[in-house]
Amino acid sequence: MFSLKGEKVWLRALEPEDLDFLYQIENDESIWEVSHTLVPYSKWVLKQYLANAQQDIYESKQLRLVICNSKNETVGLIDLFDFEPHHKRAGLGILVHTQQRNGYAAEALQLVLNYVFFFLGINQVYVNISEDNLLSINLFEKFNFELIGVKKDWNYVNGQFKNERMYQLINPKRNPFENR
Repeated sequence: MFSLKGEKVWLRALEPEDLDFLYQIENDESIWEVSHTLVPYSKWVLKQYLANAQQDIYESKQLRLVICNSKNETVGLIDLFDFEPHHKRAGLGILVHTQQRNGYAAEALQLVLNYVFFFLGINQVYVNISEDNLLSINLFEKFNFELIGVKKDWNYVNGQFKNERMYQLINPKRNPFENR
């Protein structure tokens, strides 16, 4: 059984009221490197995004969930992207923007992994992490994501190239005898 509610955080769908938080996140130049953003987003564009964010993951091939703490404060976002239902895989990204180092990212990651493996029936999840993002590397390695490769000089950031690590987690509870 899975739940999108934990002890410290819960995950919910985007709401129109998230516009200001989303605007703050998407226009924070300090995290553009992670999101591969090159230009600011207008509130109008983000309103349009929110209006379409309720599409089914099978239709849009992505899902963005809001991370809320036990006080119902919005603290971050967790994204599924490149969802491939036929191949049973998806990319994953997480950002805890406020109140970091409270265990929110770890619990949100556990909740979303339970959701993708046991509800969506995903076989594998992958993440791409800059080599210098040690907090993210430690988080995903703690959850047994396996380093499967390094993309050399993959991202050009502040006048220099950076390597990007690719990690993968195969569903640990998969029945080895099921048809693939």
